[in-house]
Amino acid sequence: MEQFVSYLTIFLIAVFVGIEVINRIPPLLHTPLMSGSNAISGITVIGAILTLHTTNHWIIQVLGFLAIVAATINVIGGFVVTHRMLGMFKKKD
Repeated sequence: MEQFVSYLTIFLIAVFVGIEVINRIPPLLHTPLMSGSNAISGITVIGAILTLHTTNHWIIQVLGFLAIVAATINVIGGFVVTHRMLGMFKKKD
């Protein structure tokens, strides 16, 4: 149970810090930030998959699954937004 509390504490601190960092970024820096965020989310997906593979505790498995879902949504959203932004720079016929 102590390990779960420490994992939950780290998760909640990461959520809080992430929200604070994103809210303070000027609009000009959103694209480079999204590239970094996609890379970090890819690492999160891999780490969560490895965690799910090595643990049998159901709470950690639920949190790992939620991490995979959230990180995957972030990666897909980043690619969609990047595709839209690149489309804005194409020459119109």
